[in-house]
Amino acid sequence: MASTDTADSTAPSPQWFLYEQDGPVVTVTFNRPERRNGLNAGVLSELEGIVQHIRDDRSVRVVIITGAGPVFCAGAEPTSVSERAGRGDMSGGRGGPRVIGRVFDQLASLEQISIMAVNGHAVGGGWSLCLAGDYCLAVPEAQFWVPEVELGVPFRGLSNFALTHRMGPWLAKEATILCRRFGADELRQLGVINRVVEPDQLLIEARRVADQFAALAPKAVAQTKRDVNSVIYGPKHY
Repeated sequence: MASTDTADSTAPSPQWFLYEQDGPVVTVTFNRPERRNGLNAGVLSELEGIVQHIRDDRSVRVVIITGAGPVFCAGAEPTSVSERAGRGDMSGGRGGPRVIGRVFDQLASLEQISIMAVNGHAVGGGWSLCLAGDYCLAVPEAQFWVPEVELGVPFRGLSNFALTHRMGPWLAKEATILCRRFGADELRQLGVINRVVEPDQLLIEARRVADQFAALAPKAVAQTKRDVNSVIYGPKHY
């Protein structure tokens, strides 16, 4: 774990992520570049614990999520894709669908703002995590797609709600059923992501935006976020 002297002394020390706190801003980095930052049950459980810690840490106003290496998150690990496809599970191993659903829900419902700094491809569960965020920046080379239907399983859950709301039903079906890849520039033009930023400026720009959010009244930010999310997921959910 890397941290600054302003970090909470009880901050997590994860195995597969870097956790850094600088004032009110936490940066969480997928740190399995040799596995293309893929998801399995252990990684998802660790991420769930990090999100829960952030939720309970009142010193945190904003979390930035990014990846080490050339890929943001490649989704379910390919070593067990064939096994999971046979039982309709493409979300990270035994119990994966439940875990990624909880992580999505907890990330989307954080009172704090989450910024996705997408440093490379976001695939399947990787794109799902992006959709749970409040603000998204991506490098020009990043591509976004969900391969589940091509692999014989449905793309379901809150991430499908979010994707459909942001893209509209026509493009959402193209994305989730035809499994088409979308580039960062195209998603920016569609209003699905906020900014396209050169790689050497990605974290600089993410921090600049984080500081803007962190300077605002936290209760006002949290309530406004809940109101917006209720439009996407329904008032009973948020």
